[in-house]
Amino acid sequence: MARLDVNRSGELEVFVRVIELGGFSAAARAFGMTPSAVSKLVARLEQRLGTRLVNRSTRQLQLTAEGCAFYERGIGILSDLDEAERCAGVHATPRGRVRVNANVPFGHHFLLPLTPAFLARHPDVSLDITLSDEVIDLLEQRTDVAVRAGPLKDSTLTARRLGSTRMIVVAAPAYAALHGLPQHPQQLPLHNLLTTRYARAQPGWPMRQDNEEFSITPLGNVQASDGEALHRLALAGVGLARLAAFQATADIAAGRLLPVLGDWNPGDIEDIHAVFVGQGGHLPQRVRAFLDFLAENVVIPEK
Repeated sequence: MARLDVNRSGELEVFVRVIELGGFSAAARAFGMTPSAVSKLVARLEQRLGTRLVNRSTRQLQLTAEGCAFYERGIGILSDLDEAERCAGVHATPRGRVRVNANVPFGHHFLLPLTPAFLARHPDVSLDITLSDEVIDLLEQRTDVAVRAGPLKDSTLTARRLGSTRMIVVAAPAYAALHGLPQHPQQLPLHNLLTTRYARAQPGWPMRQDNEEFSITPLGNVQASDGEALHRLALAGVGLARLAAFQATADIAAGRLLPVLGDWNPGDIEDIHAVFVGQGGHLPQRVRAFLDFLAENVVIPEK
């Protein structure tokens, strides 16, 4: 079949929507087609390309390696088409839904407070926000942007740095009144050290002063799902927690939290990035607008 006889942009749009919506039936509803018609269209596309793009099962679709690459390039191509049409037409503003996954501390301290301003600036864009400290697969979860703290693993994702923050150990005055505070890292195991269930790149609490270094494995009677839960537990006097400085700075200034072993703080920094699929020139305008807004408005104090 000659290329001119194939509506390649239409096929590509249907394929991308199948992946974004998670199945043939959902994509069929979006396009006003039947599920069988969508399934046959994807099958014809695979036949023309000579490779399988998705593995089908009764419950879900799973992208193959070739399908993943085709999807990533496809969203860039469709973004370019949308941009060209906007430049030639009357719609010059970002529109559509941006799916965002952010770690919980960043979500509570930055993303949620900034959301009204973003929506006021871009009234034709809607946000679908999920807060979780678990690292997700953006393609599998059909997410446009994820905000992650700490070192990034090698991947095909593109990262945009939003800032960085120190890590500090804190406790509430109520906890200090009942149990005292450690004066040396070797005393930390005698205290209730709060931690999370998810694996961290650096599982221990690093401590350093002069030529002495320690890495303390936190053990306590509470494990939490995310860093903001640790913040709340520390405020409640349950135990000691190691938090991002931006979580604790206001509480320390107000006397609600006390810094612990500050002289032993190694000054380690966690970078915070927005990660996404595709390069800057191949992003949907709605996603680019959201990333630009974060870069412009997120100010993370390092101290």
